[in-house]
Amino acid sequence: MTELAGNKEVIHWPTFLKAYVKSMRLYYAFVTGIAGWIGVSFYDFCAPGRTDYFRKTAILLLLFLSWGINQIINDFLGLPEDRVNAPRRPMVTGELQPILALKVSIILLLGVIFVTWFLSPWATIPLLAGILLNVFYEYAKGWSIFGNVVFGLSISMCTVYGFLASGPPPVPVITTNRVSVVLLVAILNGVMTYFTYFKDYEGDRIAGKRTFIVHHGLQVSRFAGVLGAFLPTGAFFFFLLIDWISKEDILYSRDFVFCGLMTIFLQLWTAVLFFRHPYGERTYFSLVTNIRACVAGQIALIAIFNGSLALYLFSASYVFIGFLFDLYKDSKS
Repeated sequence: MTELAGNKEVIHWPTFLKAYVKSMRLYYAFVTGIAGWIGVSFYDFCAPGRTDYFRKTAILLLLFLSWGINQIINDFLGLPEDRVNAPRRPMVTGELQPILALKVSIILLLGVIFVTWFLSPWATIPLLAGILLNVFYEYAKGWSIFGNVVFGLSISMCTVYGFLASGPPPVPVITTNRVSVVLLVAILNGVMTYFTYFKDYEGDRIAGKRTFIVHHGLQVSRFAGVLGAFLPTGAFFFFLLIDWISKEDILYSRDFVFCGLMTIFLQLWTAVLFFRHPYGERTYFSLVTNIRACVAGQIALIAIFNGSLALYLFSASYVFIGFLFDLYKDSKS
């Protein structure tokens, strides 16, 4: 909120900051946080003891913060559809001034880049790639399924970021098992964002964003969602079949089996919820299961090489995603 003092606009910063944090929608931050933590955990597995707690804490904070900052940029770029889909969102109502919010986000991003360079110059590569993909995503979502691909790739940059920011990259940097994990993160998030488009159907259609759901309609998209729910599991077994993921790493991991089974259940339940309620208020409240399914899939990847950590993350993420989502009772904000 701003007030005019003479000819000078005065910003009421407490109100602005409250609206800014609300617009960050931090229940989604577990998506980027856990995606990046896959990289951190795998680096620990490859080079145990080389990443200190200060560095890990900094990486985790930057990963969680990155979702919120980029969400503000998405809100700025997506104002036309948000005026229909979320008319009570702070940037739409004017509670959060769009230009000022964008400037603050750019300053924060510059701070993130600076800290990242201090942690590891190599990590600035996936960071910058993720920022560019996030901006491009707002336009790519108008090209049917291509938007989901771009979104998935943008989140997979968090996994690469977590790995490279943890310390000097081990040689070789690129291996088939690492590539398979990055692709699985991309697929998990591509499927997750597909389901989020159901609630945005009307606004996307009016704004001319030809997402898959707008292009093919709600009825076809419901069935496509059911098929899409099997995509991450199918991709995982494909990578297992071609030996990009080691069978020995998972056959004796009870923690991975548990996390994997919970992920499959949450993915299928997400598909069922959106199949039954492809529009209306129930569609919005189904998002919490959708987010949990995506995060659970990412945690299952951590369980391959750190089962006890995965179980802790699974429990904490499940609880706090629900807690934070419950703070957003208004489906139009």
